[in-house]
Amino acid sequence: MNSPTMRSETSNRRSESTASPSTQAAAEKLQQCSTHYVTEPAKDIMGRLSEYAHEKPDVAAMWCFGLGLIVGWKLRG
Repeated sequence: MNSPTMRSETSNRRSESTASPSTQAAAEKLQQCSTHYVTEPAKDIMGRLSEYAHEKPDVAAMWCFGLGLIVGWKLRG
């Protein structure tokens, strides 16, 4: 009983074992970079928005209200 998923797992194991160490190192480095460049900007943006909301809570509240109004209007229609 070789299901397609079992075959793909077997072929993945074969390809991992035949990959050169430099290919594996490059793949690991690429994974680390992609994780860093996705999570760090998101944390930075959220931090800046939080700082802005602490400095000007009335403006931040109006932005949230306005965006909520627009999103609700678009979802309704």
